[in-house]
Amino acid sequence: MIKYRLRCERGHEFEGWFRSSGDFDTQATRGLLSCGDCGSARVGKAIMAPNVSPSDRRAVAPAGSAQAAAEPQLAAAAMPPELVEMARKIRRHLRDNAENVGPRFAEEARRIHYNESERRGIYGEATPREAVELREEGIEVMPLPPLPSDAN
Repeated sequence: MIKYRLRCERGHEFEGWFRSSGDFDTQATRGLLSCGDCGSARVGKAIMAPNVSPSDRRAVAPAGSAQAAAEPQLAAAAMPPELVEMARKIRRHLRDNAENVGPRFAEEARRIHYNESERRGIYGEATPREAVELREEGIEVMPLPPLPSDAN
């Protein structure tokens, strides 16, 4: 699979996944690509930054994914400074407005979801597997990767 950053004739940018570069060319030639914003079928490749793997040859997972939760130091290290600052603000807001339930997060989130406990904002720790299981049950969770300053 290959991911391209695409742009329509009106300047809207979006991503597209293709089996190969030839697959992109075939679809573009046949007019099978279209912009999700305006519907234009005149779509081409946009300039994109190269995807460079860290020196240990592991790919960095998107922030918030189960893999990023499993490898939080890699995810946080790959975050642009403005996202790190946003994560700090979110953490500060949670700390000031929600209850820290620590390692009981998954258990307490289920109790709240199934009306066995009072509805309130909570935060805490969960394994990547617990986060996936909560989502599968329809319980909204948002893993936050540790920030670079957490290691200090």
